[in-house]
Amino acid sequence: MARKVYSDAATALAGVLFDGMTIMSGGFGLCGIPEHLIAAIAKTGVRDLTVISNNCGVDGFGLGILLENRQIKKMVSSYVGENKLFEQLYLSGELELEFNPQGTLAERIRAGGAGIPAFFTKTGYGTLIADGKETRVFNGENYVMETGLVADLSIVKAWKADTEGNLVYRKTARNFNPMMATAGKVTLVEVEDLVEPGALDPDHIHTPGIYVDRLIHGAHFEKRIERVTTREKETV
Repeated sequence: MARKVYSDAATALAGVLFDGMTIMSGGFGLCGIPEHLIAAIAKTGVRDLTVISNNCGVDGFGLGILLENRQIKKMVSSYVGENKLFEQLYLSGELELEFNPQGTLAERIRAGGAGIPAFFTKTGYGTLIADGKETRVFNGENYVMETGLVADLSIVKAWKADTEGNLVYRKTARNFNPMMATAGKVTLVEVEDLVEPGALDPDHIHTPGIYVDRLIHGAHFEKRIERVTTREKETV
């Protein structure tokens, strides 16, 4: 079996990227994003990307870097409110956007990873979300059909992994990362802690290594906070 651990993000991405490809990028907001892999993709100059992600990072960080480089042609997302450049590019017609309810986006990715081509949901029926989509009635209720999503490449962030690619996520980073790991034709993962096989409790593994093609051990993670909210300290 080919070794899955690569020395750095650039090496792991070698031979994988091409113009016009579809990339799934894990994380929720700025939590649990594959920041090293995103930065390495930015340096390659690959263009006309369709990116499937909960959001598009912020100005100057995360997927926002790819936006600044004009490498993204289309976003498939559920939230884009923290990125001013995104707004400008969308309103000017330079960026395509496919909006999804957040739960629908998650299920489309899960379905793609499970080999399910489409499913029906009540979410979005009777709204712009349902325009041009097939609808049906089940048990007297209206549903809209959504298709599963599969990407040419999934880039994922995990907390721990063994060298066979078995993954453990931590807290909010379990949003989108686990299902994206299953829905990529190729899956690349960056991890904070890399251990030898047998070191992980099998009951604690979230993504089996069968889904993972390549791994890198990130030396440093910036882990920015998307929006800092504080309150005045109470006085006694």
